[in-house]
Amino acid sequence: MKKEVLIDKNFRCSSFKNADLPKPGSSPGTHLWLLLVLTGIFFFNFIARIIPAPLMPMIETELGITHAQAGSIFLILSAGYFVSLISSGFIASRIFHKTAIVLSSVVLGVAVLATSMSGNLTGFRLGMLIMGAAAGLYLPSAIATLTDRIDSRNWGKAIAVHELAPNLAFVVAPLGAEMLLEFFSWRGVMKLVAACAIVLGMCFARWGKGGQFSGQKPDVKSFQCLFGKPSFWLMTGLFSLGICSTLGLYTMLPLYLVTEHGISRPWANSLLTLSRISTIGTVFLGGWAADRFSARQTMGGILLITGTLTVLIGMTSGAWMIVAVFLQPMLAVCFFPAGFAALSMIGPPQFRNIAISLSIPGAFLIGGGAIPAGMGMMADAGHFSAAVVLTGLLIGGGSLLTLLLKSNRTPPT
Repeated sequence: MKKEVLIDKNFRCSSFKNADLPKPGSSPGTHLWLLLVLTGIFFFNFIARIIPAPLMPMIETELGITHAQAGSIFLILSAGYFVSLISSGFIASRIFHKTAIVLSSVVLGVAVLATSMSGNLTGFRLGMLIMGAAAGLYLPSAIATLTDRIDSRNWGKAIAVHELAPNLAFVVAPLGAEMLLEFFSWRGVMKLVAACAIVLGMCFARWGKGGQFSGQKPDVKSFQCLFGKPSFWLMTGLFSLGICSTLGLYTMLPLYLVTEHGISRPWANSLLTLSRISTIGTVFLGGWAADRFSARQTMGGILLITGTLTVLIGMTSGAWMIVAVFLQPMLAVCFFPAGFAALSMIGPPQFRNIAISLSIPGAFLIGGGAIPAGMGMMADAGHFSAAVVLTGLLIGGGSLLTLLLKSNRTPPT
């Protein structure tokens, strides 16, 4: 079965001519080393950004900071990530994608190491800002490298393996932190994460294959090529809903379970942690479906089912609600293998990093920031359950957006 390419039927851009297309017959197993190393790098890229959360009680005590100041640390991290992700296209146009990946991992490790040695809030904030900036360089170049080396018929499975990293990190971070704190201080835990990030980056620099090409430089013409394509805006909207269904809802569920249903905080957090364990396996379902059917059909089906489960979380209670809380993240993560595969089909290899670096930051702000903030405002007004239901309807409505995606059976040239 031929792979759909999500482009406008008559769209052509002169800067895409003579682009190298993926080599036929290249399966994920052919480049297993590349896939495993990139997944490992992505894992520590994500762990570095979330490990301060379970360590924060000790960090607060030692640095003498308030809860509000602790919250500002993560805001600064997000700001560095946002700016870096947007500007990654300019950096990748001047260096190879492989160099960008190595630079991201090594600088991230050094920043985590420096942050672990900070003795005050200012130093800790500066370290977190650099951590976010270093982490943001990774994703566009990694996806461009994977989709260049692996045949498009196997993109879903390859990206599903890659997406194991954040799902595994959500489970490992709190559990791993508690285990390591039996032997190390919070500073020692962060130093261990730093060392792993640096070592993996250096291993990829020495033995890693792929990424030996530069990205398309973002300029007026490339912006016009992307911004003039309805498929780009549709994908940005779809990723906003995909991020909302995972990260956005995840940030509000503990508060919802505690305040609206009287569930104890430890049980609410345990429930969410347990529900995330299954995502390590179910993410492959999204990759398989994207390759078996199409990215467009997979995204539509996942958003519809995930939205329905989110509505059930807001409308039910007791055992039915707990079942919905377990099932919702299991399926929500299946969106991303299909989503990144679809986003990679918008243009040729050298253009993919730009599409990702321009669409994901906005989607993150909407799905991971604006929608949860709106839920919080409705909760303050006494309509928390309605906010969850409305969010579910919004996510489910995204399945209709997938019907608007135009497709072509031949890659862009």
